[in-house]
Amino acid sequence: MARMDYVPLGRTGLQVSRICLGCMSYGQAKTPGVMQWAWTLSEQDSRPHITRAIEAGINFFDTANIYSNGESEEVLGRAIRDFAHRDEVVIATKVWGPVRLGPNGRGLSRKSIMTEIDKSLRRLGTDYVDLYIIHRYDYDTPLEESLEALNDVVRAGKARYLGASSMHAWQFMKALGLQRANGWASFISMQNYYNLLYREDEREMLRLCLAEGVGTTPWSPLARGRLARGWTDEPPTARAKTDAFGTSLYVKTMDIDKPVVERTNEIARARGVPPAQIAMAWLLRKPAVTSPIVGATKPQHLDDAIAAASIMLSDEEVARLEECYRPHPATDAYV
Repeated sequence: MARMDYVPLGRTGLQVSRICLGCMSYGQAKTPGVMQWAWTLSEQDSRPHITRAIEAGINFFDTANIYSNGESEEVLGRAIRDFAHRDEVVIATKVWGPVRLGPNGRGLSRKSIMTEIDKSLRRLGTDYVDLYIIHRYDYDTPLEESLEALNDVVRAGKARYLGASSMHAWQFMKALGLQRANGWASFISMQNYYNLLYREDEREMLRLCLAEGVGTTPWSPLARGRLARGWTDEPPTARAKTDAFGTSLYVKTMDIDKPVVERTNEIARARGVPPAQIAMAWLLRKPAVTSPIVGATKPQHLDDAIAAASIMLSDEEVARLEECYRPHPATDAYV
């Protein structure tokens, strides 16, 4: 397996592996709740992937309070205690999504943030998270309320750093400006939706992050597996067959996505490697990208991601990958 490299996350001294293991697929909800899926793995089936990541040198792990109603955090927390030293890993979790129905069951109010950080820490079995991320922009809560509460989380020692995810560039810059003006802890990372099939963030968000010293940790780097297989191949996983959210991201753009997938496969065949490695190598080449978030439910998922870090695409190959792209409508993931 290739050697793992480590880079700073944004303009900080925090060193993270070039690949982040996403833990959305790990853990099955024990009780009925708002966020649970049929395709997640049991704890027994999840642990080998976390172990494999640690053995490969991955030190960066991403989860969220809503994944499998919190079970993902519990599975990750127990695995870290069993297979790693807490201070040697970087744990990120998120807040915003619905944890229950009814008033105050979601969002970024002070009440929600203060409640959810404590619940996440209990599930993870740690007294701090390295990176606390707002999962989306909250249109129903004053931004100042959310940012001051997040600052208090950091000042209380419950989070070392703050991150954001999936929003428009103007929203992110407004938040950074308020944090700076008030002397509050600032966002150091952006977990955005970015891959060969969706490059709209190249217009504003990636340029903003480079200018502000913010690291990016793209989610869905393989476009829910679409960049890891041929265009006509059947989805190989239960998630790919049943993931309604994932389907909604691409159903409107199938005609313009097909040439990109086919070109990725063409270059992969010429290289003699899986297409997933080409798609990931392209992403890792981007200056704004720090550590793509990779979900792994099969051993080759991690192997391909790690191997991609050693692939140096030529300028010609990059140009051929990018020339097929056509502008996409704004994704529903940002609202």
